[in-house]
Amino acid sequence: MSTESTLRAVTTYRLSEMKQRGEKIAMLTSYDYSMARILDAAGIDVILVGDSAANVMAGFETTVPITLDNMIYHGRSVARAVKRALVVVDLPFGTYQGNSKEALASAVRIMKETEADAVKLEGGEEVMESVQRILSAGIPIMGHLGLTPQSIHKYGTYSVRAKEEAEAEKLVRDAYLLEEAGCFALVLEKIPAVLGARVASELHIPVIGIGAGNGVDGQVLVAHDMLGITNEFSPRFLRRYADLHSVMTEAFSHYVSDVKGGDFPSDKEQY
Repeated sequence: MSTESTLRAVTTYRLSEMKQRGEKIAMLTSYDYSMARILDAAGIDVILVGDSAANVMAGFETTVPITLDNMIYHGRSVARAVKRALVVVDLPFGTYQGNSKEALASAVRIMKETEADAVKLEGGEEVMESVQRILSAGIPIMGHLGLTPQSIHKYGTYSVRAKEEAEAEKLVRDAYLLEEAGCFALVLEKIPAVLGARVASELHIPVIGIGAGNGVDGQVLVAHDMLGITNEFSPRFLRRYADLHSVMTEAFSHYVSDVKGGDFPSDKEQY
């Protein structure tokens, strides 16, 4: 990576340029200041303040319970740390479906109170009125199709989506609708690789996959998953780049032992 590309702030326009020249987009989640600083310094292009904070940070089983205020808190913490990456904040469940005026109000709050660069929302034709209203205010939107975790109670499973022709064709139609409306990028989650490659090749906007194969324009993972902090979640698409669960457990256990044994603090560690 060149010094220029490392230092230049990532914008929605730069993501489009990256797609045009065939440069893959690297995206990870973050929910706090300290992690976001590390991700930004490592050269991550896009940091997603995901509603997966409901699972990772709060321990909920689904993403449904997290609130707009929660997302604003996490978004503000991340945006404060970032100098280069594009920061995208998820609109949580219930803040944009079925009411486009509420959707705009939710998006405006996120942009004003977090100072993030864009919002992300799930769905296609069903949420198009909200998409158009948010975009009309000049707020960039990243779409999200395929497995949409906010709709888990509708589908009842986290299995691969769009394997059947009818659902696959609907996904393609929705992708075109989101692009035509003005979304700057699209996330495809847990769909067949062939379908992911098709959408990425047909759309002009960047398509970022999570379990959507290697034929898309970039990849996103939950940072806590790829670091091995959360170790009970092991879908096929997840590559663990570290085993921090073991590292952290060993460090904490060592600390407990040192404290209880009187070894910490030593003479050099006190005043």
